[in-house]
Amino acid sequence: AAVKGLTLKENPSPSLRKDKADTVIIGGGCVGVSLAYHLAKAGLKDVILLEKSELTAGSTWHAAGLTTYFHPGINLKKIHAYSIKLYEKLEEETGQAVGFHQPGSIRIASTPTRVDEFKYQMTRAGWHPTEQYLITPEKVQELFPLLNMDMVLAGLYNPGDGHIDPYSLTMALAAGARKYGAQLNYPVQVTNLNPRSDGTWEVETPLGVIQAKRIVNTAGFWAREIGKMVGLEHPLIPVHHQYVVTSTIPEVKALRRELPVIRDLEGSYYLRQERDGLLFGPYESEKKMKLQDSWVTNGVPPGFGKELFESDLDRIMEHIEAAMEMVPVLKQANIINTIAGPITYSPDILPMVGPHQGVRNYWVAIGFGYGIIHAGGIGKYLSDWILEGEPPFDLIELDPNRYGKWTTTEYTAAKARESYGFNNIVGYPKEERFAGRPTERAGALYDLLRSKCSMGFHAGWEQPHWFYKPGDEIGYKPSFRRTNWFDPVGREYKQVMEKVGVIDLSPFGKFKVKGTDSVKLLDHLFANVVPKVGTTNISHMLTPRGKVYAELTVSQLYPGEFMLVTGSGSELHDLRWIEEEIVRGGYKVEIENVTDEMGVLGVAGPYARQVLQKLTAEDLSDVSFKFLQSKHLKLSDIAVTAIRISYTGELGWELYHRKEDSVALYSAIMEAGQKEGIDNFGTYALNALRLEKGFRAWGAEMNCDTNPLEAGLEYFVKLNKVYVL
Repeated sequence: AAVKGLTLKENPSPSLRKDKADTVIIGGGCVGVSLAYHLAKAGLKDVILLEKSELTAGSTWHAAGLTTYFHPGINLKKIHAYSIKLYEKLEEETGQAVGFHQPGSIRIASTPTRVDEFKYQMTRAGWHPTEQYLITPEKVQELFPLLNMDMVLAGLYNPGDGHIDPYSLTMALAAGARKYGAQLNYPVQVTNLNPRSDGTWEVETPLGVIQAKRIVNTAGFWAREIGKMVGLEHPLIPVHHQYVVTSTIPEVKALRRELPVIRDLEGSYYLRQERDGLLFGPYESEKKMKLQDSWVTNGVPPGFGKELFESDLDRIMEHIEAAMEMVPVLKQANIINTIAGPITYSPDILPMVGPHQGVRNYWVAIGFGYGIIHAGGIGKYLSDWILEGEPPFDLIELDPNRYGKWTTTEYTAAKARESYGFNNIVGYPKEERFAGRPTERAGALYDLLRSKCSMGFHAGWEQPHWFYKPGDEIGYKPSFRRTNWFDPVGREYKQVMEKVGVIDLSPFGKFKVKGTDSVKLLDHLFANVVPKVGTTNISHMLTPRGKVYAELTVSQLYPGEFMLVTGSGSELHDLRWIEEEIVRGGYKVEIENVTDEMGVLGVAGPYARQVLQKLTAEDLSDVSFKFLQSKHLKLSDIAVTAIRISYTGELGWELYHRKEDSVALYSAIMEAGQKEGIDNFGTYALNALRLEKGFRAWGAEMNCDTNPLEAGLEYFVKLNKVYVL
């Protein structure tokens, strides 16, 4: 049938029709349907989507439907931009109207700090071709004549922003998915997921079993239930989000063109035109906002699909008053509808997208606080990743493996509260957020150092960013100008350059690899050669397209036994890649994640050797312990694996040891270095030192957007290696 003949009324098809699939997508909200559309359009056969009730049930159908090019990050802007460009042409492609309005949007600055933030964002706008302008109050008033201009200092304007009808959008994507051959089945509930030894899945439903090469969890606020079927506890929690719709407002009706969407960031709400009235939705503070935490402990009520929560205007009254102050015509408006529905939040508000470590061929696209603007771009991003074996660009901030066993339900709830309340907070560089901290993973030195420094959060760990001295302005005081840590970081930099410093590097991800094929595996995994026994090198895992997927230090501790070390944020990101290569190549190896069992101290500076030599009988001279060598030795009777390497660029060692020994080892080193003037330094000084040395960092100078030659890594890439895929 011609696609134009399809109507918005969907006819459920509760039959499976097929018992085999390449990809089974679980969940028929806009994200899941977008993935089905993109996979099918790209030519993948046997794409099946299963939805337990009807398409858009859950969070999609009641969403406010905002679309924006703006994002404070870099690559997530690509997701937003792709979505908007797709939505612009969907009606033409599928014959389904999508109700897309593009009046633009303005973020309002009503404080000098917010103007600084807008200027900062404009310096980042050149990364992406989408339009973004810092506009004057006069231009703001021209675009949105109903504002109280006493409150407006500037605006950040994105032409092309707007809003779309989420139901119509999903139905258009569904029509496209069917047109290209995908099968959308509903109401069909997934009752169980059974992994098979070959990495495929049995997807159980009341209508029969489907054998699938891979499964993708796009189940919205049911995603936790799907995760539990495969033994995972996804850190997700539903929050109550309300928005209010007014009756006709004469001043709005009299306008000749649709008002742009505004985001009053100090008032913490969005506001847009809805027919001849206005629609506005606030984000309450973490104290006032409401979680649906009973769904986490007891599961989502079985029949919940297109239901809403009881509205609670008292909870958002301060935001209603702020909106009336900013848009005075609201004072005479009548509220005709209040929508209160569930939106799923991850701890940091960003979705979890991609393959999951520890479970083969299980992918997720879950935890969307802004599902409508993300749906199109994420559908394309995941489709490309599935079909090509690597992500089209780097989005490690969405990696589902950024969370781990340390991510408890209590942590998730505390962070979701914070993230919701901070929706419109000023976004400073080097932002730290403090809810849910410390986690159970904090680190062995946390209690000892916590009062002496400003801690940073790294994948559950607490790691010193910079240390306090008498006279310093202590605490976390971010700014777009000079911060309170500027001088202290310079002091620590000088300490390492001229004397000797100690840094806690325990958050590193650490893996042990051993077995018959260990050398063969690492030769396959890395672009560098395999280090000899007792030596270390810097190695990079490259994607099939030659992008830098990861940077690790590789040490051969004993014949055929290796230690691999990566950055804290990359621990499970890198482990997943390695595990997949082990399975794909049939390598006979064992890999063990020892991240939580091992502490790491870095000692660096011209006096590093002098200090450490006092604690060991091992000869640490340059002749006996060369750069990039590794040795097992005892420091003050504590067993360590010492690697002569330092990210500072100065003389130094990294000391790997049992976490239980961290306090004793740290204390012994500090005691031994008194004469040399030893002191602590943090990660901010480390970063300054490595930049001046010209050392690259994964996630900054290299990632999945860069090849190693672009990043200046040719020294570590042996192009004459015989590389067998």
